[in-house]
Amino acid sequence: MKETEDNKYRQQALDYHSEGRPGKIEVVPTKPYATQYDLSLAYSPGVAAPCIEIARDPELSYTYTAKSNLVAVISNGTAVLGLGNIGADAAKPVMEGKSMLFKTFADLDSFDIEVATTDPDAFVETVKNIAPTFGGINLEDIKAPECFEIERRLRDELSIPVMHDDQHGTAVITSAALINALHLTGKRLDAIRIVVNGAGAAAIACVRLFVALGVRREQIVLCDSRGVVSVRREDLNPLKREFATELPFTTLSEAIRDADVFLGVSKAGALSAEMVRTMAPDPLIMALANPIPEIDYTEARTARPDAIVCTGRSDMPNQVNNVLGFPYIFRGALDVRARTINDEMKLAAARSIAELARTPVPDEVLAAYDLPALEFGREYLIPKALDRRLLWTVSPAVAQAAVETGVARQPMPEGYADALRERML
Repeated sequence: MKETEDNKYRQQALDYHSEGRPGKIEVVPTKPYATQYDLSLAYSPGVAAPCIEIARDPELSYTYTAKSNLVAVISNGTAVLGLGNIGADAAKPVMEGKSMLFKTFADLDSFDIEVATTDPDAFVETVKNIAPTFGGINLEDIKAPECFEIERRLRDELSIPVMHDDQHGTAVITSAALINALHLTGKRLDAIRIVVNGAGAAAIACVRLFVALGVRREQIVLCDSRGVVSVRREDLNPLKREFATELPFTTLSEAIRDADVFLGVSKAGALSAEMVRTMAPDPLIMALANPIPEIDYTEARTARPDAIVCTGRSDMPNQVNNVLGFPYIFRGALDVRARTINDEMKLAAARSIAELARTPVPDEVLAAYDLPALEFGREYLIPKALDRRLLWTVSPAVAQAAVETGVARQPMPEGYADALRERML
């Protein structure tokens, strides 16, 4: 029966992508084009005027072109969520979907770009060469450890926001969940112990942002497929070595005992109910493996009724979904023409997402999810993805952080939050 349902869903997904105009995005003009005079302004000879102005001052490309509202979604398809290394061509539907989310949630235009290379040097060179087109670059689904080098080099060599969302988007949303879990339980950031199962790109980014948030580095234990990432191991790459623990653990089951937080960015079934029962009181469990988490939501709550449980699934409470972050982080960064996306901007996003969940939920959000009520608590820890208030809550926080840290080229627009609200009405 389930196989029949899966086949039906697969066919519906194929029909969705192929019927009518194939794919999920298109390009539409934003200026009049009905008359000969319109076309003379849009192209020859009128287009020469903005070209001359931009040649004189490249910053004017933000004034005379779509650059200020344009993000590139770029991937080589080497680490597509749930599918692995499927290549650039097969990654395109995912990148088109990401572009659609940018437009839907933050009114940011986006081109998806699939780069057919696994060589970091070639990838970086390609992105650098096309960067003048864009106001920001969202890297996506690039495997570790290459993704770290690629992002670092592009951030160092370009003066527009660059973010690998698989790393930092996950870090921002898990940080928001952590903030609110501690708000509920009364625990302190500098007193909790965190166990992370998985030591790839997302795991390292999450741990780095947790430390920036105030978690003590020595209270974090990473585990990979070989067990605890420990200073006693000699098989660690530099990224894992950065967070190698001195604590006397060798296995996940040892490390999880009395831990306050479990973050899973690994594989289905990695966390057992027996392990959950050994955790500290009021544990936070973020089991984010997709589509099947490290432990099922119901199984975790049954094992520990006092647990706060998050997964990556939309059919369970507390979905950790990167769409809560990336559209609004880029929106805020582009609107002050930020040169980069720094930790302060990411922390501002996490804190504003957490704060929004603690406010009354509008009727339109309840209607979108067919819910009679939602109230901040163990089953509503972070906002729902369709909460439009994220745009005028998170983006101003990110923009303000960019201004305060000196990476913005221009000040926060006057009445910015109100303008964003009106933009999406």
